[in-house]
This record gives sequence, structure tokens and C-alpha cells, in this order.
Amino acid sequence: MTDPAPTTQHCGLIAVVGAPNAGKSTLVNALVGQKVAIVSPKAQTTRARLMGIAIEGDAQLLLVDTPGIFTPERRLDRAMVAAAWEGAEGADLIALVVDGKAGIGPKVHAILESLAKRPEAKILILNKVDVADKPRLLGHAAKLNEALRFDETWFVSAQTGDGVAELKAALAGRMPESPWHFPEDQVSDATERMIAAEVTREQLYLQLHAELPYASAVDTEKYSERADGSVEIHQQILVARETQRAIVLGKGGSRIKEIGARARAELSRIMGVPVHLYLHVKVNPKWEEDRSLYREIGLDWVE
Repeated sequence: MTDPAPTTQHCGLIAVVGAPNAGKSTLVNALVGQKVAIVSPKAQTTRARLMGIAIEGDAQLLLVDTPGIFTPERRLDRAMVAAAWEGAEGADLIALVVDGKAGIGPKVHAILESLAKRPEAKILILNKVDVADKPRLLGHAAKLNEALRFDETWFVSAQTGDGVAELKAALAGRMPESPWHFPEDQVSDATERMIAAEVTREQLYLQLHAELPYASAVDTEKYSERADGSVEIHQQILVARETQRAIVLGKGGSRIKEIGARARAELSRIMGVPVHLYLHVKVNPKWEEDRSLYREIGLDWVE
């Protein structure tokens, strides 16, 4: 009796790009099959490049979830947009995600112009088909393919999962022959410190209003394992003004307690162990000029 022939492995890098709030992170989570990227209803939730790792048959998909591409003003914005385009460097495939409900705005047109100059293979993914007008979706697809030649066009809902399994199989079929780059059970390239900071930052986006989440950052100062197997995390939430600190704290500390409680529960769920999370809010008018913080959150310093 002969042994079965070894399976040929395939592995490739897929850069997931698009305008803010197109649903890129939700799609990456859906393709991976679990949450690896934070999401919120607010645009520009993703700040740094994060890789989600999905398995489909003999293929390992390295999904680079990039920040939304927009016209940057602040240094942090410039770093985020730079991270998005750097995430596409050397990719085997670029997947442009477009909000099927919102349609084709100036930000999408600007991305199309930049993509036209790139040599990588490209596919179009129209997302949010569950809430989009179907005839308009077909019109969007036609116009986008007129503006730029895409190898394939897909219609999905990352939120409901509609079309995601078929898309995942198609992505796997496009991956080059290559050994897998990560162990089969690894779903992200993010460190524990980065995951901890991202989960707390997600709560800032979910619980705070207006522009405050964009004017804040989370720095994981200490991450350690206790003897009983639980994890102890100390973080500072950075804001620029004392008035912002007061909002994050809330009346009698109520808001920061709720942020901590929800972040702690989510981290415990992700890590599978009890988590002791300690948060404090620090005012630093120049936190956006802190090079070390950029490194901590996975961004390059840009002038």
C-alpha cells in the first residue's frame, strides 16, 4: 500500500484596500472565520496594517487589512495612508473593497487612479450587498470596471456572510504554489500587546462620540502573565486636552469603568484566560509627535 502523495501547499499575500468604512476589517474577519481586526461604525477605525491568516484547502491566505485610504491632513493620517499603500507592496493580489450602498465617491476615484499605476493583479469586491440597492450595484460594478480593469468582480456581505465562502475559495485558487508562512492555528500576525491596545481602542470608538476617538491613542505599557495563568495589562489612553480626559473618564469615572469592563471581557474571550486590565487617561498635547508610539501601534514615522 503506497502512501498518498503529499499535498502541494499554496500561500499568497492579499492586500485589502479601499476607502474608509468600506467594510475591509469586517471582510477580513469573515474570511479568517474569527475576529482579528477591530471594527466600529466609524470610518478610519483601522490605523495600522494587520494581517489576518485564513486557511482554505491547501492554501494559506495572508490578508493584509489596511487603513482606509483618504486625503491625509495630520501626521497620523499620513502614516495611516502610507501604511495602506505599503501593505499593497509585493502583494500577489490587491482586493479593492467598495461600499456597495455608498457607491463611488471621490475617495474611490482617487484610489482607482493610484491602482491603475500598480502592476499587481486586482479584483473588485462590492460589499454590503445586504443593504444596497441591487440595480445600483450592477451599475457601480460596470462603472468601476470601465475605470480600471479588474480580473474578477465579487458581490458580498461581510456582515451576513453572503458570498464570503465563494470569495474565499476563489482567492485560494489564485494563490501561488508556496509553503505556508505561518502555523495552521495562527490567525493573525499581531502581538499580544498590539491586540490588547486594539481591543481597548475599539471600545473608545464604540463608546465615545464625535471626533474624540480620532484624537486619542492607546499605549500598552505593561503586558505580563501571572503565575496563575491570567494576564495583567496596564494601558494609558492618550488625549490632547484636559476636557477630553474628562469625557473619557465620565461622571464619577463611569465611562472609563465601562470601557475597561468591555475591553477586559473581549480580551479574556480572545485569549482564553482571565485578564486584569488597568487603564489610566493621560493628557499629552503632543502625543501625535511621539515616534515610539507610532512604532507601538505598527506605523512608520512620516514627515
